[in-house]
Amino acid sequence: MQCGRNLQVSNVLSGPAEITIVLKDIKAAIIDLDGTMLDTAPDFHYAVNWMREELDLPPLNIEAIKDFVGKGTENLIRRVLAVGLNHPEVERQFAKALAAYERHYLAINGDLTSIYPGVVDGLEAMHAKGLRLACVTNKPIAFTKPLLEKKGLSHYFEIVYGGDSLPQKKPDPLPLITVCNDFGLQPRQVVAIGDSSNDAVAARAAGCRVLNVPYGYNHGQSIQDVDSDGIVSSLLDAAHLISA
Repeated sequence: MQCGRNLQVSNVLSGPAEITIVLKDIKAAIIDLDGTMLDTAPDFHYAVNWMREELDLPPLNIEAIKDFVGKGTENLIRRVLAVGLNHPEVERQFAKALAAYERHYLAINGDLTSIYPGVVDGLEAMHAKGLRLACVTNKPIAFTKPLLEKKGLSHYFEIVYGGDSLPQKKPDPLPLITVCNDFGLQPRQVVAIGDSSNDAVAARAAGCRVLNVPYGYNHGQSIQDVDSDGIVSSLLDAAHLISA
């Protein structure tokens, strides 16, 4: 088992005798969407490049786009426009680019997306433990709910908040605090699970526990450098480490 800024909890899951429960008295989990439950990068790649084509800009590769995902649609559009345009031109083209991106994204929302391994089993295991579940993402709610439905995940969640559901989005703690209030729970009774620093910063500020997954889109930065309670290899591993 590695020790450092966070606990590599996935390393303790090689056998039943070695499993360590690191989170106790947890009653609910708040789970991120893009990069945590779903690999949506191919959808982003498709929509971004069709938008760029309309603006006579060259396409971007998928790895570049992954680094821009996670801080909301407006940030994504400004980041991808900044590849090739200066700041004044980015702002001049922003409204047109946003409308084009949203049109293309809605046309294929979920078609190119895949569910990460361990997600369905993890959600089932959390339900079996009696955990209440919420999905909190920075993705617009108009994209989020149809995507969860298309991928067969919507029925797991009592609450779903998108990036435009509340006045602030992650890394602001408001969405997590709101879920805690909705569930009637103290933040210490809730764990956030996500793929990026957004999730960890929001959880720390809200007073929730937090686990990170090592895959996904952490803005091109190492997940090892994020201040969390641990890194789990999948949602199923997270479920094993939660004592409800």
